[in-house]
Amino acid sequence: MLSILTTLQARGQVTAPELADACEVSVRTIYRDIDALAASGVPVYADRGAEGGYRLLDGYRVRLNGLSQSEVGALFLAGIPGPAAALGLDAAMIAAQNKLMAALPANLREDAGRMQERFHLDAPGWFGETEEPKHLRTIAGAALRGTLIKIRYQSWRAEKQRRVAPLGLVLKGGSWYLAGQVDGSVRTYRIARVLDCTALDERFDRPADFDLAAYWQDATLRLEAEMHPNVAIVRLSPFGVKLLDALTQPYVRARTQLDATTDADGWRIARVPTGKTSWHAASELLRLGAEAEVLEPADLREKMAEMTQAMAARYRTARKAGSRRISPRPAKQS
Repeated sequence: MLSILTTLQARGQVTAPELADACEVSVRTIYRDIDALAASGVPVYADRGAEGGYRLLDGYRVRLNGLSQSEVGALFLAGIPGPAAALGLDAAMIAAQNKLMAALPANLREDAGRMQERFHLDAPGWFGETEEPKHLRTIAGAALRGTLIKIRYQSWRAEKQRRVAPLGLVLKGGSWYLAGQVDGSVRTYRIARVLDCTALDERFDRPADFDLAAYWQDATLRLEAEMHPNVAIVRLSPFGVKLLDALTQPYVRARTQLDATTDADGWRIARVPTGKTSWHAASELLRLGAEAEVLEPADLREKMAEMTQAMAARYRTARKAGSRRISPRPAKQS
């Protein structure tokens, strides 16, 4: 019942099936518990019809005096200092945590403190760093207010001017991205590439069915699929199999088909998703070095040979030139 109350307070109007999913019970149980809440004096109202659902009386607030140990830990684990500071919310986060800590019973304060001491989020990948885009706070503020922004954006191809409805922000691998609506469609912008940004006073209507997490998952899967539309047949040594697993992107690893059988040398055949062009595909597979041999397609095999021959020739030339530049050391004087 507490879950029902907190869900209604947080989300406003909610249907019985949605409450059942949130509480992991049957719809019949929700009906029974709603009746029990109403009988106990909680102002729960039901709106009938296709757009209906349950809601609390306007202004009613649930006061909870207790939190479980795991709930306290989750709240403090959610207070991530890096992204909060980037958005200008670090002071607010610290203040909120201090207030929560003061309100906790003594036995839970120690658990909350352990969470802060023993868990840390480092968002970027290895050898990377978190971006701090110049216009991040302006864009985040407009997203919270529901107002339009005007941006000058540097895409891969050209510089563009856009009026964008900022629907949400995502931190991915240390980089911030904006899901923005332009001309009725939602697009993704890397905020570090926003050259100028002006917050406008004009409000926009947020699409009622827009789900940021679902959009981001679909967008990333679509992008990865677009970047790897082809398949290469590759022969891999035992070490090459390990390199493929260690050096390739998760999308490629998940969709690589590796034969279980080995040849006389212990090598295996793999079908590996690759980039749009033979140059992109060869650049990705060259990181496997001599532990991989491309068998098909023929144009990719030729591109691999062309690139490796050019590299070998360049290094041979550099080695010869370097040996001519090295003068013999003078003999020691006695």
